[in-house]
Amino acid sequence: MRFFCCACTAPCVRCSPRGRGVLLVAPVGVEFPDTREGVQPDLLFVSGERLGIIGDASLRGVPDLVVEILSPSTAGRDRTIKLELYERQGVPEYWIVDPDEGVVDVWRFGEEPSHERFSGTLPVRLGAEDVGVIDLEAMFAADL
Repeated sequence: MRFFCCACTAPCVRCSPRGRGVLLVAPVGVEFPDTREGVQPDLLFVSGERLGIIGDASLRGVPDLVVEILSPSTAGRDRTIKLELYERQGVPEYWIVDPDEGVVDVWRFGEEPSHERFSGTLPVRLGAEDVGVIDLEAMFAADL
């Protein structure tokens, strides 16, 4: 399992302060214990308060954030089946990154569900707290 010790791992991300949790990068399995359903997201974030759900080889529980990066073979599943699964399982926030369009769709589930589409910059939140911003223009730049 590959992981980073904060959400600030790329030059296009500015977050402060560091050390709010762990960003896990595929391949890492996620099992939702109540239903025994499993997935393997591209990226996921677990806040510092919930690190106990991370095991030696997988995560058992609900991550704070799940990120899927679209590809032609996964786009349909990411936008339907996984969207419904993450909402049903209580994932607080789900991002779908669309490199072809240069946008990120953000779903926040909970008492007041919302969906927003971002280009240019993407605000990064941990719960209700703003912790940084991702420069999407830099992230989607062709020379990366």
